[in-house]
Amino acid sequence: MTWISLIVLGLILVFIVRQSAARVSQTPWWLLWLVLMLPAFFIGGWMLLLGNTPVPSGWLILVFVASSVLYLVLLRRGQPPLPAVPPPPLTPPRTENSKLLNQEEETQLQSCFPWGMYYLQQIEYRPQAVICRGQMRGDASQVYETVKRNIAQRFGDRFLVMFQVGLSNKPFFALIPRDRLPQPQQLFRPALSLSLLALTFLTTTVAGLALAAPELTAKELRLNPSLLWQGLPYSVSLLLILGIHELGHFATAWYYGVKATLPYFIPLPFAMGTLGAFIQMRSPVPHRRALFDISIAGPMAGLLVTLPILAWGLQQSEVVQLPANASEQALNPQVFSPRISILFALIAKAIFGAALKGDSALHLHPMAVAGVLGLVVTALNLMPVGQLDGGHIVHAMYGHRLGAIIGQVSRFLVLILAFIQPWLFIWALILFFMPAFDEPALNDVSELDNWRDGLGLMALVLLLLIIFPLPAPLADLLLPTHPMP
Repeated sequence: MTWISLIVLGLILVFIVRQSAARVSQTPWWLLWLVLMLPAFFIGGWMLLLGNTPVPSGWLILVFVASSVLYLVLLRRGQPPLPAVPPPPLTPPRTENSKLLNQEEETQLQSCFPWGMYYLQQIEYRPQAVICRGQMRGDASQVYETVKRNIAQRFGDRFLVMFQVGLSNKPFFALIPRDRLPQPQQLFRPALSLSLLALTFLTTTVAGLALAAPELTAKELRLNPSLLWQGLPYSVSLLLILGIHELGHFATAWYYGVKATLPYFIPLPFAMGTLGAFIQMRSPVPHRRALFDISIAGPMAGLLVTLPILAWGLQQSEVVQLPANASEQALNPQVFSPRISILFALIAKAIFGAALKGDSALHLHPMAVAGVLGLVVTALNLMPVGQLDGGHIVHAMYGHRLGAIIGQVSRFLVLILAFIQPWLFIWALILFFMPAFDEPALNDVSELDNWRDGLGLMALVLLLLIIFPLPAPLADLLLPTHPMP
């Protein structure tokens, strides 16, 4: 792990802690960040004292476990205490603080639930919502739309109507007063979006120049700034991949009436020149079908751009000899092993044919590097954890609770895989501290149709094809060490 990797890890963890963990805990975010960074500080100190001597895995695991335990303790200690409330009776007593409906309004609410579709049995008053429990007797989508329409006819836009699945696996309705929802933030900030895009264009162009002309010095660049043009193939390709990915999310969100921000690019003044891009959804997702479509649109749109860029870049790349001491899992564009990924090996074999052998590596053209990063971005976003695209996809396919369980298991699987694919190690750490739960859709009960379920499984298979190294039997078939007789 290099100093650049440690710095990137620190920057990413700052964003994650401030955006997620700090919201549910009163512990200062900077203290949580310091605790998460203990393994990185340990590795950095080891490198300063002992140079390139490998860190003993036992010590690293011990520091990682200690950091994780301390993080969870601080996070839990900072959570505000919840009052012990006895289970509510069938007709809970209403106080001035919990009285969201008067008697007449409650009668009107009961009439909004057709007994043949949703037999209402109980109304509970919570500080921030009215909970309606009963038995569903019809199709979930029809039930939700009917109840939502009836409530709108009697109460206007007073309530945001949510349809969720409870701990007992029974659907219930939650009516949230709109005046108690967070105030909407400014949706579009074009000046900020364009400024970040311009800055990211500059940093990726510099990174592309370093790939195209690694021997170029800063003095030569100052004397001849026009040399920056050599960085454009990489910069334009990578920004196109990231931009199309986010525009896929953006366009699909607006198709379903979900308000979303413009893409925000994240510049990075070293390494690959950027940490990616993202958009933010500023209104609830109507149902799981919309959640699925919005989530999968980004990776699929980005992949449609990545594949031709990668193919063209590989055509401009060279086949070289893989050094005996080189790691087959290292992301080195000058000696890039095709064995690092099943999907990449298949694409490279289709481009180079018999010229690619078992002891071959590739000297990647800058556009090929952008294509490889496009595959990496697609894979990282398809990880089925939390608020990543893959987390949204498994949530839409299997429901809120099962999706969270899949996310928890996936964290540990990626961490184990990182011992085989070292380039995944930083992302494995980030996933471990990323919240596993995703925000539910308004109608979180209706399930997907068969073709969306199939497309979701194909997306998960695509993830495996990208992150898994080429297995030995397939490598012997695709990349034989000696020509076939």
